[in-house]
Amino acid sequence: MRLDKYLKVSRLIKRRTVANEACDAGRVLINGNVAKAGANVKVGDKITIIFGNKDVNVEVLAVEETVKKDEAKELYKYI
Repeated sequence: MRLDKYLKVSRLIKRRTVANEACDAGRVLINGNVAKAGANVKVGDKITIIFGNKDVNVEVLAVEETVKKDEAKELYKYI
């Protein structure tokens, strides 16, 4: 699944366009490397999102095309 779509489906970033812009600005890393919006996300990847003065580090537990709001937190865990 594309990185920008995963960020939206998992609710880490609310809108796909915002996820896309964050990727273009170099604020999203997969396994320590700057990632583009089209990068492939798979189970076990470690994603870092840089929000201003705060970094969010998560590990991908599942990749789903669609998920309900309550179940979105099951797609990742904080590390």
